[in-house]
Amino acid sequence: MANRGILAAVGAYLLWGLLPIYWKLLQEVAATEILAHRMLWSFVFMVGLMAWRRNWGWLKTAVTQPRTLLLFVTSATLLGVNWLTYIWATNNGYIVDASLGYFINPLVNVLLGVIFLRERPRRGQWLAIGVAIVGVVYLALSYGVVLWISLTLAFTFAIYGLLRKTATLNSREGLTLETAVFFLPALAYLILLESSGAAALGHISWSITSLLIFTGAATSVPLLLFAHGARQVTLTTLGILQYIAPSLQFMIGVVVYNEPFTLARLIGFAIIWTALAIYSGETIWRRRQRRFVVHPH
Repeated sequence: MANRGILAAVGAYLLWGLLPIYWKLLQEVAATEILAHRMLWSFVFMVGLMAWRRNWGWLKTAVTQPRTLLLFVTSATLLGVNWLTYIWATNNGYIVDASLGYFINPLVNVLLGVIFLRERPRRGQWLAIGVAIVGVVYLALSYGVVLWISLTLAFTFAIYGLLRKTATLNSREGLTLETAVFFLPALAYLILLESSGAAALGHISWSITSLLIFTGAATSVPLLLFAHGARQVTLTTLGILQYIAPSLQFMIGVVVYNEPFTLARLIGFAIIWTALAIYSGETIWRRRQRRFVVHPH
């Protein structure tokens, strides 16, 4: 069972890691239009899945609870900002910057846990956060600008995760409700584009049209795989596997699309990778210590 969970989680991270190639294939379409299609077709995909599973019992409870609705409107907004930033970054030559956002995301999670959940990080986690901050500041100073792409992706996804941690709905139900929040605004925007003659769907090529329609599956399938895997493997295992996605994104940006990777970038990334090594190593060591205490023989 655990092996299936690991395979599902690895599959999710591999698909997320390869997403830049998918968005690059849609490069001639505006990021806002890609986002609208992603929202609309994700909703269609999730409604189809829920209809197939005949899973609607949760819906009445969800829509009659103002707190639940507000939480999912907020999480949907964060998801929309995250998606738009990532698509725009990919199609404007900033895949490496986007990958940095997901490299530092686990450390932002720890930081938000301290601020909002009153969690108490261990010394190794504090050290990792401190080293990562040094890396981000170094990159910001070497570029002469704030790394807004990386920080937007890291913080929107971390806050999204924090909200979903406190939500009453599971992943499938939550994603269905989030895409329902998106659906009407996305549909209205796409109708507006069509009426003004600026729409891409059905007007550029069949390949572009097909890719736009399949944005729903490209979004929902890795999320569902992740949800399946997360239930069956330990958080430590997930913590290590999550670096598959940004590592793939980073390699795709540098090797496939020849994005610049200067010495300054290398130093900054090396500092952040050191922080991640400290964080991961400390987590693994702590888990092994606990096992030894429980099973000393």
